[in-house]
Amino acid sequence: MEHRAALTPSTCAELLDEGFQITVEESPERIFDDNEYVVACQGKAGFNVKPFGSWRNAPADAYIVGLKELPEGEDGPLPHTHIFFAHCYKNQGGWTDILGRFDAGKGTILDLEFLNDAQGRRVAAFGYHAGFAGAAIGVDDWCQQKLHPDQPLPAYKPFPNEHKLIAYIKERLGRAVEANNGQIPEVMVMGALGRCGRGAVDLARAVGIPEDKIIKWDIQETQGGGPFPRILQSSIFVNCIYLNQPIPPFFTKEMLNGQRALSVIVDVSCDTTNPHNPIPVYTVNTTFDNPVIPVELGQANETNPPLDVCSIDHLPTLLPRESSEAFSRDLLPTIKALKNRAESAVWGGAEDLFKKKVLEMRAVKAQQSA
Repeated sequence: MEHRAALTPSTCAELLDEGFQITVEESPERIFDDNEYVVACQGKAGFNVKPFGSWRNAPADAYIVGLKELPEGEDGPLPHTHIFFAHCYKNQGGWTDILGRFDAGKGTILDLEFLNDAQGRRVAAFGYHAGFAGAAIGVDDWCQQKLHPDQPLPAYKPFPNEHKLIAYIKERLGRAVEANNGQIPEVMVMGALGRCGRGAVDLARAVGIPEDKIIKWDIQETQGGGPFPRILQSSIFVNCIYLNQPIPPFFTKEMLNGQRALSVIVDVSCDTTNPHNPIPVYTVNTTFDNPVIPVELGQANETNPPLDVCSIDHLPTLLPRESSEAFSRDLLPTIKALKNRAESAVWGGAEDLFKKKVLEMRAVKAQQSA
C-alpha cells in the first residue's frame, strides 16, 4: 500500500523551471496519477512520461529518484546514482546484497534518510506524518480491543486527508471510552520532541486525549538508560526515537508478564531487523492489511491484558498526499543543489557515507568467504 512520492507534480514543475530534465514513470500505485504530473508540467521543456520500469535503461548520468526499496527478485549490478530510502545502512536484513549490487555496477546510493545539514539535522523526513499515522493506529487498536475484543483490527486504506482520519478515530474513541466505563487511555510517546514524536502527540490531542493523559518522554527522561517500567503504566506506547547507536531495551518480554496497563505498542521507528531494536518483543513488520500482531505472552487477565504490536514501516502512506507534499517541499532545495553537487555538503556527506558502507560490506563478504 505504498502510494507516496519523493517528488510531487508541484515540485517537478518547479524543478523544470530551474532547467532540470524530468522523466516521470507511469504508476498505478502512486497517489498522484500520471495526468497530475502532465497538467502541472504542461508546456515546460525537459518533461517526459515513460512506462513503469524505464529507469533501468535511463542515461548513465541520470539520477534515479524513488522512495523505498528496489524491486524484489533482482540481483543484477546497478550503474546509476539512486536517491531513495535504501534501508541498508543499519545492518538490516539483506544489506550486503543491496550494497553489493551498487558496488558491482559502480553505481551510488544517495540515501534520503541520511541527507543532513551542517547541524546534522535531516533536510527532509516523513517523520511527522509517520508519528501522526502511527498514533492513530495505536488509538484505533485500543478502541478495537474495547469494542470488538474477539476481532482483529481491520485493514486500512489511505485516507484522503488528515481531517477524515481524525474524525474516524474520534468517533471510535468516543464509543470505546464509553465501553471502558469512561476511562480514557493514556498514551506515552517516546522521542516526543522530534518530528515523529510531535506528530504522535498532535494526533493524540486532535482526537481528544487530554493533555495529562499524553506522556511525553525524550532524552532528559531516558538519559539513565532502560529498561523503563513506567512504559507499562500507559495503555498505548508509541516509539518515535531515531536509533543510530546501540541502546538498552525499553522493556523486556519478561517484564510484560507482570501487572501492566499496556495493551498496544506502536513501533514507528520500526527497526525490526536491527539487532539493537529496543523493543525486543516482535520480529516481523506488520502491514496495512494486517496492522497488528499479538505478542505471545502468558494467559491474559485484568492485570495482564492482551498486547498488540503495530510495526508498519511505511506509516505515512496512510496520508500519502499530505505526507508526500510536505516531504517533497522540504527536499526541494537539496534537489536543486544537484546542479552543483560537488559543492554541496549535504550530497557530499551522503556520498561519503555510501562509500564507507561499501567498504564495510566488502569486509563482511570477505570474512564470510574466508
